[in-house]
Amino acid sequence: MEKKLTNNYKKSALKKIFLFVFATLFFFSCKKSNNSAPGTLPGSYSNQALGASAHDMLSGAKYTAIHIEVQYMPGYQLDPTAITNVTNYLETLCNKPNGVTISQTQIAANGDTLNVSQVAVIEAQNRTAYTSGATLALYVLVTDGYDTSLNVLGFAFRNTSICLFGKDMFDHSGGVGEVTRISIESSVLEHELGHIMGLVNLGTPMVIDHQDVANGNHCINPNCLMYYATETHKSLVGFTNAVPVLDSNCRNDLHAYGGK
Repeated sequence: MEKKLTNNYKKSALKKIFLFVFATLFFFSCKKSNNSAPGTLPGSYSNQALGASAHDMLSGAKYTAIHIEVQYMPGYQLDPTAITNVTNYLETLCNKPNGVTISQTQIAANGDTLNVSQVAVIEAQNRTAYTSGATLALYVLVTDGYDTSLNVLGFAFRNTSICLFGKDMFDHSGGVGEVTRISIESSVLEHELGHIMGLVNLGTPMVIDHQDVANGNHCINPNCLMYYATETHKSLVGFTNAVPVLDSNCRNDLHAYGGK
């Protein structure tokens, strides 16, 4: 009798362990299948490396229009003139017969410094516009804080993703002796869009070598929009309200890879 009770006890215990393990595995397998990794976007197109969509941006062969979804945190909506400047910039460079459109919507405040991983999570939680049909979609997040480095005004971090640090740009523009807000917003966003278009040597081949290797994928010409300082606080030193333009080397690269 004692042996029989022991065996039944063992069987009951084993059954409980089995059910626990099964339930645990089922829970985690469901959790994994129903939740993408933090910062992962729907589909595959918008999860590519920076510069991967350079030819798609420049050429009209696959996509005939560009739509940019700007999502800003409270108080940091981009100036309408900056939006016009950026639209004209892209229409001048990209073969998009159906044009370039930009929309702006407000999202919840964050109120803190952000790194690229945190920005990616915010994008995944809020972005609604994705590449579809003949329209290539880009995403721009304008935050109410600073980059964790406290030096970078913006960055492009995926093939269709950009972050601008709105509070940082706002805090360093528009005052007496400071660059205008329109100028800094236009300059930084156009610079980051240059990276999306594959500049410099970031998906778009160089016709002539002009990469500032010491500062990554930037142009060696200090007067070019793609000079590294444009996206940092160094652009605020000896400022000018004129928005920098692409030099001939950068323009030649874009033209050779499908642009106007």
